[in-house]
Amino acid sequence: MKKVKKSKSHKVVSKKKKLKITQDVKAPVLTQHFARRLKVQDNINTDYVISGRYKFRIQDPKELCKHIFEDIDPEFAARVKKGDILLAGENFGCGSSREQAPQSLKTAGFYAVAAKSFARIFYRNAFNIGLMLIECDTGFIDDGDTLELDIEKRKLKDISKGLAFDIKPIPSVMKKLLADGGVVEHFKKYGGFSFDESRPS
Repeated sequence: MKKVKKSKSHKVVSKKKKLKITQDVKAPVLTQHFARRLKVQDNINTDYVISGRYKFRIQDPKELCKHIFEDIDPEFAARVKKGDILLAGENFGCGSSREQAPQSLKTAGFYAVAAKSFARIFYRNAFNIGLMLIECDTGFIDDGDTLELDIEKRKLKDISKGLAFDIKPIPSVMKKLLADGGVVEHFKKYGGFSFDESRPS
């Protein structure tokens, strides 16, 4: 009989990795924006946003946005800078349901529109094209004030005045549309509606 050689046993030494815990976790840097306020505040309809005489005559969004609020303030569009937040009062976006109104605001460079309330159809159209709407008290914010928006903490801060306003929570479906750039881009990305929060973006 052949003798079976006993194999030498090897001790497995486990090396424990030390986990470094960072104490100072920096919060995300919030972007600052400038406020743009109109002279008229409440019940601004979509024909004031972009006049009906331009809606069908001008097809290029970049040209159309040059005429926003022309009937209220002819110089308003020229003062808008990319990243500004438009301020309004009650029932913003009432009237016509055409999408040229929110699209013109987005193309003009507005980061968001903040108002006390929005017309229902305008609200849906805005998120459909990827324009953020914020519901909060806007009465104490002046034109040109520096603003800071924190969606997660639901705060709109007026840095110029040292004030902070609570904002109404944005539904998760609307947040998803904003992240994807609107309904069209969302469909291109997923081939249909996909609001499963467990699914990676």
